[in-house]
Amino acid sequence: MEDKKVEKQKYALVTGGSRGIGRAICVQLAKDLDYHIIINYNGNKKAAEETLKLVEEAGGNGEILQFNVADAEGVKSILEAWHEDHKEAVIEVVINNAGITKDGLFMWMSPEDWSSVIDTSLNGFYNVTNALIQKLLVNKYGRIINMVSVSGLKGTPGQTNYSAAKGAVIGATKALAQEVAKRNVTVNAVAPGFIKTDMTKELNEQELRKMIPANRFGTAEEVAHTVSFLASSKSSYITGEIININGGIYS
Repeated sequence: MEDKKVEKQKYALVTGGSRGIGRAICVQLAKDLDYHIIINYNGNKKAAEETLKLVEEAGGNGEILQFNVADAEGVKSILEAWHEDHKEAVIEVVINNAGITKDGLFMWMSPEDWSSVIDTSLNGFYNVTNALIQKLLVNKYGRIINMVSVSGLKGTPGQTNYSAAKGAVIGATKALAQEVAKRNVTVNAVAPGFIKTDMTKELNEQELRKMIPANRFGTAEEVAHTVSFLASSKSSYITGEIININGGIYS
C-alpha cells in the first residue's frame, strides 16, 4: 500500500491562479515544493498560460484548468473528469485563492453585488474543498490554505460583502481544521492587507500608507512565501491559524 502512495503524482491546486497573488503562489510553489501545479482560472486563459510559463521557467511543471469556483456543479464535474484523466494522481494541496470585490456602501449595495462576492469567496471555498476533502482524508495527508483578508478580520467600510465572505471563511477554517486534524490534514488561512496587485491598483497608495506601520504596500511574493511554507510538510503542527501579512495594521 505504501509503495502505491509513493508512485502517485502529487498535485497542488491554486484557484484563481492566473494573476496577482494566485500567480505568485503558483510560481513560489514551483520553486519550493515538488508538486505539479494546477492553475485554475475562470475567464482569462491568456493570463493562466502566462502563469504556466512562469511556473515552467521556475523549474516546475503544471497545467491550466478552467472552472468558475462559484458554479457547484461545474466544479464537481470538472474535478471528477480531471481525476478520471489522472488516475495515478493525488491533489494534496488545495489553495482557495479565487475571490472578487464589488465595493460600495452597504445601503446602496445590489443583491447581485452581495451574492457574487459571497458566491466566489465563501461558496467557492465550499465547492472546491468539499469536492476534494474525501480524497485528502483517504490519503491521510493534505494542506488546505484559504486566502482571506484583513477585511475579514477587522471589517472594511465599503466592503461589507467582502468582509462578510472572508470573515465566514475564517470561521470555516477554524472549524474544519478541528474536524480533519487527526488525518494529518491541516487547514489554515492567510490574511493579506494592502498588497500591490491589479485588485488594489485603483487605491490611493500614498494616502493608505499612512495607516500601515510598515509604511508601504506588500508584494504578492511576500504573501506567496508564507503560503508555500503552509503547503509544505514543515508546517504540520500548524492548523486552524489565520496568518496576517499586513505590515502591522492592527486586526
